Amino acid sequence: MSAAFPHVSDPTGLHRVLDRPAVLPQAAQALDTRRELWPDEVRVRVERLNLDAASFRQLERTHEGSGDAVRAAVLDIVRTRGKMQNPETGSGGMLVGTVEEVGPDSPLGLAVGDRVATLVSLTLTPLVIEDDLRAWDGRSEQVPCDGYAVLFGRSIAAVLPDDLPAPLSLSVMDVCGAPALTERVVHHYAEPVVVVIGAAGKSGSLSLAAARDAGAGRTIGVVPHRDEADLLEAAGLADEVAVADARDPIALRDAVEKAGGPADVTIVCVDVPGCEGGAVLATADGGTVVFFSMATSFSAAALGAEGLAADVTMLVGNGYVPGHADRALELLRAHDGVRSLFEGRLEA
Repeated sequence: MSAAFPHVSDPTGLHRVLDRPAVLPQAAQALDTRRELWPDEVRVRVERLNLDAASFRQLERTHEGSGDAVRAAVLDIVRTRGKMQNPETGSGGMLVGTVEEVGPDSPLGLAVGDRVATLVSLTLTPLVIEDDLRAWDGRSEQVPCDGYAVLFGRSIAAVLPDDLPAPLSLSVMDVCGAPALTERVVHHYAEPVVVVIGAAGKSGSLSLAAARDAGAGRTIGVVPHRDEADLLEAAGLADEVAVADARDPIALRDAVEKAGGPADVTIVCVDVPGCEGGAVLATADGGTVVFFSMATSFSAAALGAEGLAADVTMLVGNGYVPGHADRALELLRAHDGVRSLFEGRLEA
């Protein structure tokens, strides 16, 4: 190892941070991506990335839908930073690959040859792309690629199940924190009204299924367009489906009330900014708003709630709840509507 950097690893990955003074890997401008492992690390041969929705949409808008430009932008980010972290959204995604080397002190319980999905963000995962993303057209969140990534002692990874295609498993595990936290929050209420904003998406559909399983008295799915409403109604995951632009706080509030709100629990799963005020207005006093979207401005949410004199608890969905991957896969298997929405997104 270079004399300029630590010889002893840290389970958080601090030894891979190139910034000085050092910060945690997620906050770092650049990571050390050398192939050689510290004793508690694991190297994964990457076969597919899943960019988070907020990041992909931002790149798509910025480059006016040009797949070539989006691909070039992702390559530049990874080469410059040693990780996939969109500088505009601050978010990344996760990956699927096969374990190719395990350090002797790794606590992750993985073995060479295991096919895994990482359950930690690409924003803190050392990543090298070796094929220039030649197999990706730049027009979808899932990115076939060849390269390697490094997991730390405190990273999280799940072995892929045998009964599901890898792209489908990756899509589910990308958002598996949302349904797990939804269940935890819903359990604090007696038959609550649960509103999911962005309900036809990946995290939204899983959160609806989780809310229903956890004892929600009424579920309301909010989507921005009639086409998505038709898909959600066909999936049968919500008691009511409301069409509203979540960036319009009054329209969102009114749509939720008309559908049987206000909400006791509001789950925000949209991938566009500007939805904080509407989520607060749609939630009853004493209720809870959970923000899963990486497009959320948490200062806007906090100051907006204060300005509205809204007595609501606001939670940041951090993507990790113990057992979250297994639970999300259980929901996919148990709810045909969830699976149909996921498969539809993969086929689009």
